[in-house]
Amino acid sequence: MQNKITQLFNIQYPIIQGGMIWVSGWKLASAVSNAGGLGLIGAGSMYPDVLREHIQKCKKATDKPFGVNVPMLYPDIEKIMDIIVEEGVKIVFTSAGNPKTWTNFLKEKGITVVHVVSSVKFALKAEAAGVDAVVCEGFEAGGHNGREETTTFTLIPMVKEQVKIPVIAAGGIGSGRGMLAATVLGADGVQIGSRFAATIESSAHDKFKDVIVKVKDGDTHLTLKELAPVRLVKNKFFNDVQELYLNNPSLEDIRKLLGRARAKRGMFEGDLEEGELEIGQVAGIIHEIKSAKEVLEDIIKEYDLVKSSL
Repeated sequence: MQNKITQLFNIQYPIIQGGMIWVSGWKLASAVSNAGGLGLIGAGSMYPDVLREHIQKCKKATDKPFGVNVPMLYPDIEKIMDIIVEEGVKIVFTSAGNPKTWTNFLKEKGITVVHVVSSVKFALKAEAAGVDAVVCEGFEAGGHNGREETTTFTLIPMVKEQVKIPVIAAGGIGSGRGMLAATVLGADGVQIGSRFAATIESSAHDKFKDVIVKVKDGDTHLTLKELAPVRLVKNKFFNDVQELYLNNPSLEDIRKLLGRARAKRGMFEGDLEEGELEIGQVAGIIHEIKSAKEVLEDIIKEYDLVKSSL
């Protein structure tokens, strides 16, 4: 299955695992890479020394290409980038910031750079900054999201029409059918988060994985737009946020309720009441915890089957 994305990353299938906070450690990244996709370590939930450890373990666990996802709002961003260079990582996905800030630095070190965008405007800025590809993420996606609330399947063709670099679709894709639909609309590859969050190798807490397979349509919602829009499972914490909104809260009020480490508390430590549980709408079609290899094989099998039947 060779195309622009498989050639860009030297992988077998144009499937990239999302670099999700508290979920995407070296075990998941190496498993996806070994299965023929591109695994990503999620640096957003790691201190610099922890990231270095995950990179080193990933290098021992796979001889295939893998990358690191870096939210550029990270407080220790300079240390993170230095570690990526020192450890010889060849692929970096950046998000939550201006791609101009780090793209040249990374490209000068021979690193392939991809930037996550939520609009045509940001896709054009990323292309102008010199990135090798863009991830177009619709607001169906889990975790932090674009303010535009543009859906994935409207965003893909709009971006594809405007940029010359490869386009990767993300948000609401968790099956072979979804992958095929994205490619029909112009995507050169797909990035999948939620489906890989519910795998054996995911570093998410088992209680959170159980929540993912029980999620139905309407069980997630985009909220906290005043700070950074995030899609959450509706639990006690989510209900507390909605109740706070009834009182016309200030930003300080919202920050006070959010506190620190809510995402870690929910997704990594398994506090299903007070924790922040980030997952995409596509969780509604996830019904089983499988290995990352099985998930990837299922996606490719369904993709080929449906494509051959058209």
